[in-house]
Amino acid sequence: MKIIAVCQSGLGSSFMVQMNIQQVMQDEGVNTDNIQLEHSDVGSVTAESADYFFVESTLAGALSSIPEDKIVSLKSLIDKEEIKKHLNKILDKENIIHS
Repeated sequence: MKIIAVCQSGLGSSFMVQMNIQQVMQDEGVNTDNIQLEHSDVGSVTAESADYFFVESTLAGALSSIPEDKIVSLKSLIDKEEIKKHLNKILDKENIIHS
């Protein structure tokens, strides 16, 4: 499975979301051997780039070429609990064990 955190420029906020996702996975005891996690700018991603795209809600519309079920729209980029909630849904859907 591949997850990409997306922001306008692909630098600061997407990298922060990527780090928060990594921390949540570690906290949840997720085996990440088969999970790729990256960050990117909004203009570089395509539907084939990843299985899931974490993006701030105001930028979600810029990902119009990506199916809605692949987009995780975040109200807050720094709220680890929100990221955890969305990530746990994905882990359950993908049958990936977590605590």
